[in-house]
Amino acid sequence: MASGEKPVVATYASRMDKAVAALKEEFSSLRTGRASAGLLDQVMVEAYGNTVPLNTVASVSVPEPRSISVNIWDKGVVVSVEKAIRSAGLGLNPVVEGTNLRIPIPPLTEERRKDLAKIAGKYAEQQKIAVRNVRRDGMDDVKKAQKDSVITEDEQKKLEAGLQKATDEHVAKIDEALKIKEQEIMQV
Repeated sequence: MASGEKPVVATYASRMDKAVAALKEEFSSLRTGRASAGLLDQVMVEAYGNTVPLNTVASVSVPEPRSISVNIWDKGVVVSVEKAIRSAGLGLNPVVEGTNLRIPIPPLTEERRKDLAKIAGKYAEQQKIAVRNVRRDGMDDVKKAQKDSVITEDEQKKLEAGLQKATDEHVAKIDEALKIKEQEIMQV
């Protein structure tokens, strides 16, 4: 926020929205026992002398609920893609068929489900912290604006209440997303 400018709650709320969106992105990379193309979004491949995302060297599709198909465009990176998927920590073992990889999705054990639920909880907590940091930034800006006589004390109280309300709403959205993801993970 520029000096001498009135703080606007919507600015901070949009930053909080980004934290919620980031959480949903992280959740898409958690395996729930069903095949999902988003499962491989975080996989980075050594190709052409660089580390690149998997989707820049191949297309990912889900032909059936328990398998993922990766169609690699360049025969020279098949081994790199296979290695990257195996070492991504997702517990997946691709089967090479020419320039295609077929990745069967094994059913999750109860222990693995609990581990994934804990990881989801950690992701949610990180994003709650991010939302609270945005609130803190907003509160600091509001106090500074009041101190610099840009806003009145009444406006300061309204803005602080608005920031707190936005924070509470976004934390509730995060909790709801976590609850849904945990149910999805624990579903057999």
